[in-house]
Amino acid sequence: MHMADLGDVRLHYRIDGPDDGAPIVFVNSLGTDMRLWDPILPLLPDGLRILRFDKRGHGLSTCPPAPYAMGQLVGDCERLMDLHGFKDVMFVGLSIGGMIAQGLAVKRLDLMRAMVLSNTGAKIGTKEMWADRIQDVMTGGIEALADAVMDRWFSKEFHRNTDLELWRNMLVRQEDAGYVGCSAAISGTDFYATTATLRLPTLGIAGSEDGSTPPDLVRETVDLIPGSQFHLIRKAGHLPCVERPEEFARVLTDFMRATGHI
Repeated sequence: MHMADLGDVRLHYRIDGPDDGAPIVFVNSLGTDMRLWDPILPLLPDGLRILRFDKRGHGLSTCPPAPYAMGQLVGDCERLMDLHGFKDVMFVGLSIGGMIAQGLAVKRLDLMRAMVLSNTGAKIGTKEMWADRIQDVMTGGIEALADAVMDRWFSKEFHRNTDLELWRNMLVRQEDAGYVGCSAAISGTDFYATTATLRLPTLGIAGSEDGSTPPDLVRETVDLIPGSQFHLIRKAGHLPCVERPEEFARVLTDFMRATGHI
C-alpha cells in the first residue's frame, strides 16, 4: 500500500503483479474502498499488473472539502496512471468507477485498450434524488441511509449472509464529506453524448437485482458504443464482484482473452 501526493489530494493505492504484466485498473463504487475487488483477484489469471486505489474522500485517501466534480475524479485516476506508467490498460469501473472510465476514455483514449462498465450508466439517477441523499448524509451521516443502500446493493439472498455486515461497515466508515462529494459528481454527470463517440472494446456487466443501476440502464449505456458486449449476472445486485465473484472473474477473463489483452 502506498500514498500518491497529487497536490490537491493524496490517494491511497496498491499495485500488484509483475512490472511487465498486462495492465488492468480497477475503480470501485461510491461508498466502498479498493477492497471491493478482493473477492475476484485470486480468481484472475496470473501475471497481471493490477492498479487499485481509494477515490478521494474514501478509504485511506485524503478527503478534500465537498463537492467534487467528475472531472476531478477522472483527473485523479489519470494522474495516478501516468505516475506509474499505466497505459494501454483494461479498465474495470463499477458504478461511479464506470463513469470515471467513460470520462477517462473520452479524455485519454491512449491510456485504455478496452473497458468494462459494471453496474453503471452514462447518467445515474436525477439531480433531485442525489440532492435528497446529500441532505440525508449532511443531516444524519451515512448511517442514515445505510440500510436503504444495502437493499439496493445486494440481492435478497445475500441479505441472509453474515458478510452483509462487512459491507455495511465499509459504507458507514467512509467520510461523510467524501460520500457527499462523490454524490455531487454523479449528480452533475451526463455522458450520453460523449460516450456515444467512443470506439473501443467495451463489456457491460449488470446484476439482475441491482437497485441502483438496473440492467436496462447498463445495457443502454454500453449500446452507445458500437460492437460492445453485455453480460447479465443473475441473483446479484449492484456489486456482483462480491455476490458472484466466480462468474464475474470468468466473464472478465474471457473478455481479456477475446480482446488480446492476455
